[in-house]
Amino acid sequence: MTIEEIFKDKTPNFKKLEAFGFKLKGDVLEYKSLIAKKQFLITVTVALDKTVKTKVLDPASDSEYVLHRNQQFAGAFIGMVRDDHDRLLCKIAECCFDSCAFKSPQALELINYVRDTHGDQLEFLWKSAPQCAVWRRKDTGKWYGVIMAVLGHRIGLDTDEKTEIIDLRAADMNIDELLGSGKFLPGYHMSKKHWYTICLDGSVPTQDICGLIDKSYKFAVK
Repeated sequence: MTIEEIFKDKTPNFKKLEAFGFKLKGDVLEYKSLIAKKQFLITVTVALDKTVKTKVLDPASDSEYVLHRNQQFAGAFIGMVRDDHDRLLCKIAECCFDSCAFKSPQALELINYVRDTHGDQLEFLWKSAPQCAVWRRKDTGKWYGVIMAVLGHRIGLDTDEKTEIIDLRAADMNIDELLGSGKFLPGYHMSKKHWYTICLDGSVPTQDICGLIDKSYKFAVK
């Protein structure tokens, strides 16, 4: 398997990575382990942009081992290195990464924005609802954003296709004003007095939603 295949549709959970044993090195998290009957040292790095890289080193010669990367190379030893390499990555993917259920470019941009701006990762709280996740403030524990993939007709759209949406907090006085603009919907599965919904289909510019996320973050203080 390739690294891309192992981590497809997954997003790193940095708390879980640190608990697993990853250490911050500059702008990446790094993990080292011995493989191939402790003959080789593998270094796994996870960057903030979710990029996963590996390097296998032969300590005896202080040189990088690369034969396992090419499926055209065979042999018992190469196979052992390849298997150990993939087995470790699969374990990291299972233990330290969350399923990324959201596909729309706008949803992915917002996930990155919240991570970079507020330092928060999406929390997938319900096994029965893998396409629903929340952001919460670390200091108050209050949610300030919910991302979901729902059937369009459930939010009043003329479609049965799944649509990715975001629910955000608003001050009571702002809800009617927001809904009156025609760009926003009443909060889906949330209090319609305190929450509103945006379709992540580009109808509202990403930059505008980022500003609304920041406001929602400020409202989540009580």
